Amino acid sequence: MTTPTPHHEKHNTARVGWLRAAVLGANDGVVSVSSVVVGVAAASGVTSGTILLAGVAALVAGATSMAAGEYVSVQSQADTEEADLALERRELAAHPEAELRELADIYVARGVHPDTAMQVAQQLTAADALAAHARDELGLTEELRARPFQAALASAAAFVAGGVIPVIAATLLPQTIVSTGVTAVTLMALLVLGAVAAWAGGASMWKGALRVTLWGAAAMALSALVGSFFGVKVE
Repeated sequence: MTTPTPHHEKHNTARVGWLRAAVLGANDGVVSVSSVVVGVAAASGVTSGTILLAGVAALVAGATSMAAGEYVSVQSQADTEEADLALERRELAAHPEAELRELADIYVARGVHPDTAMQVAQQLTAADALAAHARDELGLTEELRARPFQAALASAAAFVAGGVIPVIAATLLPQTIVSTGVTAVTLMALLVLGAVAAWAGGASMWKGALRVTLWGAAAMALSALVGSFFGVKVE
């Protein structure tokens, strides 16, 4: 009798916690800092120092804001998860039989025979009742649990990694072509970012690249328009 070969599958959902924050941070870093640089460069009479200062200020402020916002947002999700788990602990302690039937009913609703569903519910309850209810009633798994610090760090680091690209471009390019050059560099960066993010999530790289690039181009075009409209002579 041959021993069956273990079948292992590697799913992308394990990356959701940090991937969403990283993609959002990098995309926001590239687009927002580029938009500031392009918008300032489009104004009349600005110096290269002013453009660089605006880019660095946008980079620092954006990274801090992204980290704080991501932490607060994900912490709110974590607080909600903990509150639901606390409620389940109390219900399991106060009404174990009702919770057992509730778990069995969940499996019946998914197509399991009632007798089998009750057996499964009993076995899972004996093993770890709270984990069973967290997974099958609340939809909470260890892979998808909210991790505020991880999300905040990933978002801030990704913002800096993305936002530093237009800042470097603005530093190296001649002032006369800063707006055009930064736009071109940013669009290329967005193409790469969208493709890499789609690849990491197991989606179509072309669709991801085009989606990110189109939205980024729209944001920069609007910023350049505003910069030209409100541009003033800087003495």
